[in-house]
Amino acid sequence: MAQHEDVVIVGAGVIGLASALALLESGRGVKVIDAGRIGGGTSHGNCGTITPSHAPPLAAPGMVATAIRWMFTPDAPLYVKPRFDPTLWRWMLHFAARCNERDWRASAIAKGALLNDSRTRLEEWTDRFGLQCEFRASGEDYVFRDPRELEHGLKEVALLRELGVPVEVVDGAAYEAMEPALKPGVAGAIRFDGDASLRPDRYVAELARAVRERGGVIVEHCDVTAVDAAASGLRVDTVQGRLQARDVVLAIGAWSPQRADAFGVPVLKRVLQPGKGYSITYSRPALVPRRPLVLHERSVCVTVWEQGFRLGSTMEFSGHDTTLNPRRLAALEKGAAEYLHEPVGPEVVERWYGWRPMSRDDVPVIGAVPGRAGLWVATGHGMMGVSMSAGTGQLLADLMMQRTPAVDPVPFRMERFVR
Repeated sequence: MAQHEDVVIVGAGVIGLASALALLESGRGVKVIDAGRIGGGTSHGNCGTITPSHAPPLAAPGMVATAIRWMFTPDAPLYVKPRFDPTLWRWMLHFAARCNERDWRASAIAKGALLNDSRTRLEEWTDRFGLQCEFRASGEDYVFRDPRELEHGLKEVALLRELGVPVEVVDGAAYEAMEPALKPGVAGAIRFDGDASLRPDRYVAELARAVRERGGVIVEHCDVTAVDAAASGLRVDTVQGRLQARDVVLAIGAWSPQRADAFGVPVLKRVLQPGKGYSITYSRPALVPRRPLVLHERSVCVTVWEQGFRLGSTMEFSGHDTTLNPRRLAALEKGAAEYLHEPVGPEVVERWYGWRPMSRDDVPVIGAVPGRAGLWVATGHGMMGVSMSAGTGQLLADLMMQRTPAVDPVPFRMERFVR
């Protein structure tokens, strides 16, 4: 006989756990189920920056030409592995169609609203739930060595200020005086004092603790094989047995396209692609940046914690390729060495890769699944999963509880892909 649950959330990454916490705070009962372990995917190895500054989407004017130029450069920041993959190329065509001023702006406005809400809410959650995750209102800086790239980066400043993102532009000499970790040759920097940072593995572990303390159940190493309609609610088939749930939330990130048919959401196969990212974590070097940096020309993110130092980023479209590509890892170190006096730490703690769920408009998919009563999705956050986590969890909980959310839900609806 099927066990009855109120809400089943499939996926114990940062989005699934943030959604679980918001639903528990709304009075719902929650069981979270994951095929692996808590935070075992992209939630583990990203750079842990909370970035309203990253509202402008990847699908930007000029990005198609950039992607083509980099296609045959395996260590480029954005790399599309040449191969026969009709689904990827259809996704790319839709992505390319978004690389215009109007759609770029629309996506930035949607992302900016969720990022700003999530930034404020995450700091509140850190205090309210006692999340011990090294959260810091650190700000973040984009650093440029090429004056032409700085000039290009400044084109986003007006839109970011319109979106409520604090922005300060600093010339190279002044910035070098402010940040002794950098080598000479800085053309300038764009500073975002409203950004923040945390240690992502600790954040996810603390979300799990808060969920359990509030009565939520988390089941690890339990694959969900199917979600189907039932006489009352939804039937959830797992390798450990069958459940019946009033509502089901799909929060499986980059695995969404692979499980789309089994979960009855085939549209996700068309609108999401896994974007592979890399990071290297070290013990702390003696001289570290005072706040998180994006080394702009090399697209390398640098973050520092009490006991760690991480280089991360890159975007690789190679499907669910499971190789740890040494060339792309080396590109992180090479890029950091152009900017930093001490680009690596004394010891390598971890070399990592993970897949981000990239939607073709670079805007998450959050809300009800059309035509599937009780089925909800929260996926497609791209590189912004940690940054958008608290806002996503609250938006989803508000929709499920039929409350008016703080963020307009319309830009995130799945219906935009199925009209």
